[in-house]
Parts: sequence; C-alpha cells; structure tokens
Amino acid sequence: MSLLQVVVSVACLVAVARAGVIAPAALAAAPVAYTGLPAAPLVRAAPLAVAAAPVYADSYPQYQFAYTVQDALTGDSKAQEETRDGGIVKGSYSLIEPDGVRRTVNYYADPINGFNAVVQRDLPVVAAAAPLVKAAAVVA
Repeated sequence: MSLLQVVVSVACLVAVARAGVIAPAALAAAPVAYTGLPAAPLVRAAPLAVAAAPVYADSYPQYQFAYTVQDALTGDSKAQEETRDGGIVKGSYSLIEPDGVRRTVNYYADPINGFNAVVQRDLPVVAAAAPLVKAAAVVA
C-alpha cells in the first residue's frame, strides 16, 4: 500500500467518524498497518463543534413565477408559469416537440387530490425558414 493510499484511507476514516457514521472510539481502536514505512506518531484532531442552523417553516407558502423563451435562431419555444397559495399549486408549461407539435401541460396539485395534469397537443408549428445567403462570385 502506498503512502498516498494510507493517507487517503485515514482521511476517509476521520471524515466518516466526524460525520457521526462511526464512533470516534471505533476509529481509535481500528488498526493501522504500514509496511515498509517508518513508524510515525498518529496525530488526532479535536472534534469540531458545529451548531445546527435553525429551520424556519413557512406555515402558508405563497409564490408566483413565469418565464418564456422564444429563440428565432434555434427555434426554441417554451414557457412556464406557476402559482402557489398555501398547499395548492397551479401551473402550466408548453414546448415545441421535435415533430413540431406544441405540447401544453396544465397541472393542479393539492394535499387532498395530489398532482393532476391535463396534456394538450396543438397543430404543428411551422417555423419560418431562414433566408438563403448566396455566396458572391469569386473573380480571379
């Protein structure tokens, strides 16, 4: 086992112990074997004191957002809007599928009925073709 492998193994054990997955006492009892390396004292760091951040829960969450993308260069066309009022979420999104059909999904979610969606497919969207550019004649 190389020195690098030993150092990485010990560092992993220390990280797991500090995370609380294994007890520090179990780490102290774990044998560490070196072959072909001079004996070196094992240095142990003091445990870190970490204070947990308070968790704030919004008793009545509310938000609203929307965005639209219309890129004539790439043909990317999509939109989404969503509103939340307490436990009720309403929204929709739309996009152009590879076959040119616009798909629109309207959804509604609440704690009683769960998530419900209605998918609608419209007629294919025909994108305007980009104008052709003629190369200028090269005169020698």
